[in-house]
Formats: sequence, C-alpha cells, structure tokens
Amino acid sequence: MKLYSYFRSSASYRVRIALNLKNLPYDYVPVHLVRDGGEQLKPEYRKVNLDGIVPTFVDGHDVMPQSLAIIEYLEETHPEPPLLPATPVDRAHVRSLALQVACEIHPLNNLRVLKYLKHTLCVDDDAKDAWYRHWVEAGFATLEQHLAGDSRTGKLCYHDTPTLADACLIPQVFNAQRFKVDTARFPTIQRIYDHAMQLDAFARAAPGAQPDAE
Repeated sequence: MKLYSYFRSSASYRVRIALNLKNLPYDYVPVHLVRDGGEQLKPEYRKVNLDGIVPTFVDGHDVMPQSLAIIEYLEETHPEPPLLPATPVDRAHVRSLALQVACEIHPLNNLRVLKYLKHTLCVDDDAKDAWYRHWVEAGFATLEQHLAGDSRTGKLCYHDTPTLADACLIPQVFNAQRFKVDTARFPTIQRIYDHAMQLDAFARAAPGAQPDAE
C-alpha cells in the first residue's frame, strides 16, 4: 500500500488516521503542495492523480483518489476494527458528521480556494485568513450543536470508539487552530480533539509526525 500525501493536507490526514486505526502499514510518498508552484500540479503526479490533489492511495494495481472513498475502501477490505457503527441509522449519523466537515467546511478553505483568493482575486493575507476563519467558525457552530445535543456523543464523535467522523474532524480542528480559530468556543469539539490526540493512531497521523513535516 502506498499513500501520496502532504503533511498538512486535511484530506491526507484523514486517510493516515484510518490506516493507523486499522493497523495497516503503508509507504508514504510526499507531494509538496507549495514548493516549486506545487508538486501536485507537475505532469509526473498528474499521471497518478488527474485532478492534481492529494491524497492518492495505491493498493497493488488499484489507484484511488478522494479521502472518503479511500476510507470506505479500507472499511470494506479491512473491516476490523470498524470505522462505522453496526446499525444503518448510526452509520448515517457518523457519515453525516464526517460529511459536514468534508463537504460543508473543508471545500471552502482548501489550498486551491485560498490560492485563488490571494493570487486571482488579489485579496491580502488578512482578508484571506478572515475568509478561512469565517467558514470554519460557521461550520463548527452547527457541528458543535449536533455533537453537544446528541446522546451518542462520548469521548469521541460516536461514543468512545474512533470512527470516520473523528478521522474527518480532527484534521479540521488542527488546521483551524493553525489559522488561529478560537476552538475553545466549541467545547465539545475541543474535548473530542484533545481526547483523540492522546490516542496513538491519531498522534502518529499528525502533521508534525510525518516525514515531510517542516
């Protein structure tokens, strides 16, 4: 197994968490998203991932983009330990939390959007960072309510067992803190993050623990 990854990429971070939770060894292939205009945009990497994004996961001859599709693949091919609950309604609950991060919060704040704001629309760094914080804070405000108001929330998003939801949430909190979002305003999210980062699978997946960390 091989993972094309960038240490600060939220999407790559999700897959690293899932691989670690399932105790699956893999080769880490760094793709620097900033250096030299972005290695992900070079022809060599475009042959691996046409969209020029990370992560890309390779299992034998099979090549897969898109973090949630990769994690679902891992769940189907290596079902233990499970990252989704046993019942359909609880699986839907976990997926909805994951998708709130992956589809509602993250797309507005990924590197391509921030680069477009800065280099095409010519907003300054303060305005770009304000954009980032606005959409993260708006998303976290409702996510906090979902988590705080649901009896299934425990030490993690779903009771005390790591799931797909945690694999999506923890990288988003890390990046929010990097952009100086006051995550203490969202106590349930902060508590889940603090607990998850005490777990080995999450700690080993953290950006600072990766071979390409700067």
